[in-house]
Amino acid sequence: MINHRVRLLANLLKMKHNSASSTPKSAKLGFVVVVILTIIAVALTCTTYAALTTNRRVDASGSVSATANLGIYSDSTCQTPLTSIEWGAPTPGTSITRIIYIKNTGIGASLSLSLTTSNWDPAIADGPITVSFDKTGTRLSPGQSTAASMTLTISPTTVDIINFSLAITITGNQ
Repeated sequence: MINHRVRLLANLLKMKHNSASSTPKSAKLGFVVVVILTIIAVALTCTTYAALTTNRRVDASGSVSATANLGIYSDSTCQTPLTSIEWGAPTPGTSITRIIYIKNTGIGASLSLSLTTSNWDPAIADGPITVSFDKTGTRLSPGQSTAASMTLTISPTTVDIINFSLAITITGNQ
């Protein structure tokens, strides 16, 4: 379609060049026609681009659980247990970060933190959508807590996923 427009403009310019014996009035008219057609071609190109560019909203939620002797909280005082995370409505190509608080509630043993995901619904969401956090390998002594940044990332090529859910498990290993 764009090639057709370019050829049309080239033909108009050729016609203008070949009509050197034209009167000044018709030369001005030809120039005006070329300018108008150029503006129309640019406008159509922009409209076509806008029609091909879309954003999609993805509704997301995830349950959060932890192994024994480990607590997950929504507040820095570790008083409000966190059982789910609402990610909002991310779009492909974006990342959303939530701050959570993790506490070693055990006695006597320090724990090394890790994160896993499971129960993706739909299953095809596992891969184009990822969850990570910045505390993998961090050791917590008994009674110690830490703030963790948990990040949901949606690949820019993600398609056909409108809603999804998953289970996030934070593990504390000795």
